[in-house]
Amino acid sequence: MKPMKLKLLLLLIVAGPAFSFAQTKTISHGQQTWLGYFNQTRLSKKWEVSTDLNLRTREHFTSGLYQSLIRFGVSYYLNDAAKFTAGYALVNYFPGYNHKYLGAPEHRPWEQFQWQTKYAKKLVQQKIRLEERYRHKLTGDTKLAPGYNFNWRLRYYFNLEIPLNKKAADVNAFSFIAGEEVNVNFGKKIVYNYFDQNKIYAGLKYKFSPSNNLQVGFMNVFQQLAVGNSYKSTNVIRIYYYQNIDLRKKKIS
Repeated sequence: MKPMKLKLLLLLIVAGPAFSFAQTKTISHGQQTWLGYFNQTRLSKKWEVSTDLNLRTREHFTSGLYQSLIRFGVSYYLNDAAKFTAGYALVNYFPGYNHKYLGAPEHRPWEQFQWQTKYAKKLVQQKIRLEERYRHKLTGDTKLAPGYNFNWRLRYYFNLEIPLNKKAADVNAFSFIAGEEVNVNFGKKIVYNYFDQNKIYAGLKYKFSPSNNLQVGFMNVFQQLAVGNSYKSTNVIRIYYYQNIDLRKKKIS
């Protein structure tokens, strides 16, 4: 399925609930900073392991801690341009100011199909991810309660990379990156917010070694909250460090 058709399908799925609250919706605003380290280690022609670590602030770009996340995955390559991944993420939320030392954990198994396409110098990456979210219950937002709330989430991710001064694979190369991700909730516990969030971002990528690059950019996260008629628009400074390690044996010519 082409990227535009897939995106339109997801938007049609979530459009109904959003339009029903169009007359009464309220939008709050925030500012956050997202820091991330991403490692992909290629073990063989078919297998890869990945890890990423993330910290996200609460407000005003530097105030408080909103979320920490650690994620693992094991990938199987169909070819060098497409792979399946299955993994697990542990997410820790810090729900509010009046209980800043309380972390609400979420256990998140996930499955993903990822593929990429080259158009001349441009590179397009796409992902479809399914997540099973087990979020620990809270008692009055002050302490953890027994049990978990569960729902599914489907994510579609689109990323475009355009080299600016050299080929994207070259060292000391800058690239322009831009993309979007649409997230959709479903499950028995989801009543109003079938649309979860939409992320739009743009920034620069700098490749300073064959296996390392830094990406810095700006992102807007527009999220529908569980009550349905409340939304939050968050402006984010995003700083991500990527490390790609290849342990495959090189052929000697």
